[in-house]
Amino acid sequence: MNIAVIFAGGVGMRMRSKDRPKQFLNMHGKPIIVHTLELFENHPDIDAVVVACIEDWIPHLQKLLTRYNLKKVKEVVPGGKTGQASIYNGLCAAERVADGKEAIVLIHDGVRPLIREQTITDNINSVKAHGSAITSVPVKETVLTVGEDNKIVAIPDRSMSRLARAPQSFWLKDILGAHRQALAEKKGDFIDSCSMMQYYGHQLYLIEGPQENIKITTPDDFYTMRALLDAREDEQIYGLD
Repeated sequence: MNIAVIFAGGVGMRMRSKDRPKQFLNMHGKPIIVHTLELFENHPDIDAVVVACIEDWIPHLQKLLTRYNLKKVKEVVPGGKTGQASIYNGLCAAERVADGKEAIVLIHDGVRPLIREQTITDNINSVKAHGSAITSVPVKETVLTVGEDNKIVAIPDRSMSRLARAPQSFWLKDILGAHRQALAEKKGDFIDSCSMMQYYGHQLYLIEGPQENIKITTPDDFYTMRALLDAREDEQIYGLD
C-alpha cells in the first residue's frame, strides 16, 4: 500500500498573505494545496492520501476535497506546533488507513506542487529496493559551510552535494518507529524526515527530482511557481520539452 502524507500545518508568516495560509492561496484558478493533492490523486500507484492541516482550516479543506473530487484523501488531521509534530500526526493517520497492511509513505509538503508523476514513481521504487527515497536536485552553485563570525570553514565539493527536497519516502513502520523514539527521547527539533532517519541509523538513498520542485515559502516563490505553471501549460499546448 502506498500512502501520501501531506503536511499543510504551517501558517506561512514569511509569505505575508493577508487573510489565509499560503497553502490556500489561489494559483491558476485553484488553491496551491489542491494542485499538490491532485498530483497524488491522479497517480495510479497511490492508494490513499492523508493531510495534516491547520486545525481552524480543516472545514475549508474538507469543502475543497468535495469541490475538486479528491477521493483518495482518507483522513484530515490537525497539524502540530512544529513540522515534526504535524508529520507525526499524519503518520499516525496513515497507520490507521493502512490498518495493519505493509505500507510505504511519501511525506510531502502541501506547498510543493511542482513534482511530476515520475518523481512519485521513483520514490516508491526506491523504497521497495532500498528502504528510503530522498528526492533531491543537484547543487548549481558553490555551497559554503560557515562558522562563527561568518567565517567560511569549508567549501564542499559541489559534485558531491545535493539539495534535499520532497517527497521523502520510507516504509511506514520505519519512519513511525523513528518518530516514536524521538518522542520518547524528547527530541523535537528535527528539521525534516531524512535528518531524523539518519540520526537513528537508517541508510538513505537519493532519487533525482525536477529542479522546479520548489517549496512555496515567500512571495518570490509564489511568483516563480506561477511562471513555472505557465511554462507547463505551454508545454501541453505547444509540445515544448
